[in-house]
Amino acid sequence: MSNNTVEFRWHGRGGQGAKTACMFLAEAAFNSGKDVQGFPEYGPERMGAPITAYNRIADDHCRVHSNIYYPDYVIVVDETLLHTVDVAKGLKDDGALIVNTQKSADEIRPLVMGGYSGRIVTVDAKRISEAALGKYFPNTPMLAAAVKVSGIIPQDDFIKDMEESYRHKFARKPHIVEGNMKALKATLEEV
Repeated sequence: MSNNTVEFRWHGRGGQGAKTACMFLAEAAFNSGKDVQGFPEYGPERMGAPITAYNRIADDHCRVHSNIYYPDYVIVVDETLLHTVDVAKGLKDDGALIVNTQKSADEIRPLVMGGYSGRIVTVDAKRISEAALGKYFPNTPMLAAAVKVSGIIPQDDFIKDMEESYRHKFARKPHIVEGNMKALKATLEEV
């Protein structure tokens, strides 16, 4: 694998949109000229069950086709997973653990199984999504946080691309486009 490859691992629960956010990240990175992979790890998925998804993003062709064991970034969409899943397993110390929580990074650090000495970034995706969308959809703020923390895609390109993606996906629901864009921009400003 080349040195210019950046790997992400997403941890969430079925129904929270971790897989969707993973696929949106792949699409946005592809549209910015990167070679991408975005895929979930399938098992007995059901609403509320832990799920894992992955992104591999590179400037040239991704030749590796496997799960990601040593990610640069881990995004935790549901902080309750910190009690049951070793989310930081294999996470590179020069990467970051990005957690959806109302707690500070210092409060989260002792909750991470196996410890993690690298950077921890916290995002209150619940507050952001409820303010922007009127409901709790953590995936949009967590997607924006992953882009901001990693710097994988220029921010202006990301905003433009996501607006186009949302307009396509939610063509018959323009209010959802507006809410998601508010959530993205609020997260980018906050992180």
